[in-house]
Amino acid sequence: HVASNVKSVSVKDIRRGHVASNANDHPAASVESFEAHVIVMNHPGKITKGYCPVLDCHTAHVACTFTKLIEKVDRLTGETIRKDPEYLMTGDACVAELKPVRPLCVETFAEFPPLGRFAIRDMRQTVAVGVIKSVKYAKEEEKEKKEVASYDMF
Repeated sequence: HVASNVKSVSVKDIRRGHVASNANDHPAASVESFEAHVIVMNHPGKITKGYCPVLDCHTAHVACTFTKLIEKVDRLTGETIRKDPEYLMTGDACVAELKPVRPLCVETFAEFPPLGRFAIRDMRQTVAVGVIKSVKYAKEEEKEKKEVASYDMF
């Protein structure tokens, strides 16, 4: 367990999922949506467009909606099996677009691995895991309204 203090920031101002970053060099920002490579591990039914489970990424627990199933891919080779699949089942892998219901700060796995991997939980169990391939950031006006914690620590 590690604790740190930041000047002029109260402990009560910091909540689960907030991310500290350097405000001058690539500050933390909330995302509008992101594209991810998802592997379904254990889901009793079918995952379709509109499915809205809880996504666990770093310390954040935010509901995210599957807005588009882009392509179904082979788990081992990554080759495209089918474009625009209707559903996914246990054992399937896909590239999907997800949209968080509340503000969420994530990055691509290639750029910053701790903020680029996630688990999808539903029915009190992990149903899928994934890595983020690309990110679409929220607009500047929306960033101010949604207020994602970004404190200059350096």
